[in-house]
Amino acid sequence: MQSVTDPSSASGAMPSDGAQVPPVPQPGRVALFLDLDGTLAEIRPDPGLVAIPHATLDILARLDQALDGALAILSGRPGVDLDRLLQPLALPYAAGHGAEWRGRDGRVTQAPPPPGLPAVQAALQAQVEHWPGVWIEAKGHGVAVHFRGAPEYGGRVEAAVREVAGRHPLDFDVQPGKMVFELRPRGVDKGQALRRFMQRAPYAGRTPVAVGDDLTDEAAFIAARQAGGFGIKIGAGPSAAPWRLDDPRALARWLERLGAPAPESGPAISKEQPWAD
Repeated sequence: MQSVTDPSSASGAMPSDGAQVPPVPQPGRVALFLDLDGTLAEIRPDPGLVAIPHATLDILARLDQALDGALAILSGRPGVDLDRLLQPLALPYAAGHGAEWRGRDGRVTQAPPPPGLPAVQAALQAQVEHWPGVWIEAKGHGVAVHFRGAPEYGGRVEAAVREVAGRHPLDFDVQPGKMVFELRPRGVDKGQALRRFMQRAPYAGRTPVAVGDDLTDEAAFIAARQAGGFGIKIGAGPSAAPWRLDDPRALARWLERLGAPAPESGPAISKEQPWAD
């Protein structure tokens, strides 16, 4: 599937910001894919300050058992960051948007970094070093330029990232996000990562549910929909996801219900139900 950076390119009607709160399906039927920043944890000005609440980690541990292991993290962060933030859990993940992948067996595989990565990082560093509040995050397989501390530089950051990417058209895709523009390996996205998980046990044969808050998650929402599942958008903004929760705290409450559902908490997911159209 072509990489998705704009939810308006998704097929079907786009839900409004007032989309309904998602149902709680039967955990034995679901494969769950979770973003981290802005989803399991609140976004911070510095990604190094992000932390997942201990209560959420406890919920994830119980949920991993309730789903029989059909749980994975889809994130733009490197895998070492995911393990640090999720400890003591060691969950399957697609890190770097899928450039780094760990399955249920614990084995890690990585795509080689794009050959142009050192040149791209150096070029962007030279352009932004005199822009106060703008900083670069090296990601192993890509590079992100953050301007949360200087929103007025957003236009300049986008122009710089797209100009540098244009010098390496076979290596990188430009990924917009919340106060960030990122270069990620060309053809790598969370939708492809979700599909890879869904080809393997214990995910295969289940209904995929993807949860995220940013443009990077739209490809996963669309991949889940195409496989008969659905997406859940965290926070405001247009999205291909048909369901919505306000913030990571609301998601934690939903995950807790999913991990220990009462009989009346929700029906099993079936392709006849409207959220799986």
